[in-house]
Amino acid sequence: MTVKKVDVLLVGSGVMSTTLATLLNELDHSMSMMMVERLPSIASESTDAWNNAGTGHAGYCELNYTPVDHAGNVNISRALAINASFEVSLQLWSSLVEKKSLPAPTKFINKTPHLSFVWGEDNVEFLRQRYHLLKAHPLFKDMEFSDDATQLTQWMPLIMAQRDTNEKVAATRVSYGTDIDFGSLTRELIKHLTHSENFTLNVSTEVTSLKQLDNGHWRVNIKDLNTKKHTKVEAKFVFLGAGGGALKLLQKSGIPESQGYGGFPVSGQWLVCNNPEVVKQHNSKVYGKAAIGAPPMSVPHLDTRIINGKPALLFGPYAGFTTKFLKKGSYLDLFKSVKPSNLKSLLGAGRHNMDLTRYLIGEALQKHATRVTTLREFYPQATDADWHLESAGKRVQIIKQCDEKGGKLEFGTEIVAAKDGSIAALLGASPGASVSVQAMINVIERCFSDQIKTEQWHSRIKSLIPSYGESLVDDSQLLDQVRSRTLQVLNLR
Repeated sequence: MTVKKVDVLLVGSGVMSTTLATLLNELDHSMSMMMVERLPSIASESTDAWNNAGTGHAGYCELNYTPVDHAGNVNISRALAINASFEVSLQLWSSLVEKKSLPAPTKFINKTPHLSFVWGEDNVEFLRQRYHLLKAHPLFKDMEFSDDATQLTQWMPLIMAQRDTNEKVAATRVSYGTDIDFGSLTRELIKHLTHSENFTLNVSTEVTSLKQLDNGHWRVNIKDLNTKKHTKVEAKFVFLGAGGGALKLLQKSGIPESQGYGGFPVSGQWLVCNNPEVVKQHNSKVYGKAAIGAPPMSVPHLDTRIINGKPALLFGPYAGFTTKFLKKGSYLDLFKSVKPSNLKSLLGAGRHNMDLTRYLIGEALQKHATRVTTLREFYPQATDADWHLESAGKRVQIIKQCDEKGGKLEFGTEIVAAKDGSIAALLGASPGASVSVQAMINVIERCFSDQIKTEQWHSRIKSLIPSYGESLVDDSQLLDQVRSRTLQVLNLR
């Protein structure tokens, strides 16, 4: 059988694989790359606009990024890190817009104010404390706070209409928050990549096996799902960016670093507004606090969305229990992921997260009227007939080894790479796509460590991302320069 040789093989056509391919193509135009996608269309799983929140996660509105400790103190460190990482994404997209590698920004990103909204005396006090801590840092200097009903009505009229005037409420707001159609963004990036003679895209193509050769390269068997033809690919580097499918492929690789990892799948659903008169009354993303026992990715929010150029209004997500790792996956995915190497981790995490499992099953069994009742906490005038339910994407949360509990469940993203840097996988979920650029820079630094130190690669990545190698958390002057440019280029002012 003929063996196709490439420098880089990317598994999955989502935003992560596509971002890595884009960066590598900009750093070395001669690098040969092949991308394989199991589905017949690209960016159709978690990256597709209907399968994610579309929020440019920057910590402006997501209250779960600022947890409270047992003493009642708000910790803002994660919000700072995520905000700085999101600024890295904005820099790359700005550079690609300027280079005409991406189209007009409104094709994939739109200015949408980000608000955090709470009710009840204790929650208002929490939000006030959070605001003062964040406001003091340059990354969040433009954040506003209000507990005044008149001001809040101007910010979010739909939410404040006919609300009980005796109820204590408050909100914070950042005017240049974003709504991002990650599906459109990814498809535009791939469209540009396909203009390169060194980039090949194979859809309806599945990886059936992978094995490391004596020379350090990877022999990967791929199957065309239409013709059933098998092809062998020899790649110097493999990236497993297949979302919920990445864990299975990582396990097939057999690298020691994959030991102990498992996955906990969570499904999601949105309430979508059918009434255009309601849709046009809301122009922001308003995040609340998650219910006790709820996973962070199920924080309720009422969102303005621009999907394929059309406005929409979504509320949710409503989390649920599933055994699928992908929306177009198999109900056997969870069971097939159980291996001797991760059994201890899975049992440990399962034993300590029974409340979460019960919560997810309860969410999945809710009736439409119950879901709309939850919506009315945000939008008091909501009527059942104005909303219908749509399925969102699947999210596979990370389970990893833990000495204390045997295994622990983590909500976030993690890169798992071989010691020799020949293969890497991205596991996990939120903040996911929003920090895809920083995540893929981390992959490059770990797996192309010699090249990134060269003057050529370093100068090229600095031209794309001016803050590369420096800290936006610590350098306020650099932050001002970077943010001023990205807000202007991406029409976010």
